[in-house]
Amino acid sequence: MKTKVYILFLCAAHFVFSQEEVDTLPQLDLYNIALINQSDSYITFPTDIGNIEPLLFEANVSPSFIIRERKDSKLMAVLTAQIIIRMYNEESYPVRTPSYIPQVTFYYLTNKKEALDNLVFFGKIAHHSNGQDGNFYNEDTTINLQSGNFATNFVEFGFLKTAYSNRLKAVKTIKSSIEIHPKSWLLQELQGKYSGLRWHNSFTSYKFPFKMSNTNRANFSLKAETTIMLDNYNDLDVFDFDRFNASLTLYYHPKFLEDIGLFVQFYHGMDYYNIYFEHQMSVIRFGIMTEILRF
Repeated sequence: MKTKVYILFLCAAHFVFSQEEVDTLPQLDLYNIALINQSDSYITFPTDIGNIEPLLFEANVSPSFIIRERKDSKLMAVLTAQIIIRMYNEESYPVRTPSYIPQVTFYYLTNKKEALDNLVFFGKIAHHSNGQDGNFYNEDTTINLQSGNFATNFVEFGFLKTAYSNRLKAVKTIKSSIEIHPKSWLLQELQGKYSGLRWHNSFTSYKFPFKMSNTNRANFSLKAETTIMLDNYNDLDVFDFDRFNASLTLYYHPKFLEDIGLFVQFYHGMDYYNIYFEHQMSVIRFGIMTEILRF
């Protein structure tokens, strides 16, 4: 009889602790998934290592405004007024040709099998310009980086798949999308020089502490991103290395900081700073980043 009681006790304890583990898992809703897909807001330190011009800082300001009917809506829009700024470490510390990337992204949650098993489709329409109206070329036919006009519009379509690793206590997200710049939406001078068809892929992992609560946030996160230029531009060969962009970002949230953390990033590929697109960068940078995934 004592043996049967002991077995029943073990079964009950296993059920209680298993249920407790499920109840304390972070919960992902469409809002959280959308923010994972939005670009991170950050400021770099003046310690870049690589072939980028000496900067005092680079800042990405990317506030997100959510449009939805209610919290459990399967359809949602995110309006973002993204701005990238570089302040150069030169006399008078100039800020040259910021990138303005206003955009609206629509998200649709197709299923929700478990707390963190989600599949979301999204579509984006965006504008990218530098706010300049000067000639694209200098008199010597080089690109006018100081005041040359840069402008394009594009759409992006893709999906996001989320999951959770009980062993690692980590939220995982896989993204794949196609970005299209129709020829009629490109500045004439950019046609044939700027890629209008791009395939993006990314993997993101957010590591959580073992004891979860409503105020917990990710201690560590990792994001790996790749982009492949698929169209014919600049007469590049199909497997030319200049067609590939790649980045790896590691983020750490110290306990003594509330809403920001420290990050280190490696980036190789085309310069994303508007009219500087012909530059190929290989750079390691450090800085602070706002936190996105929080429960």
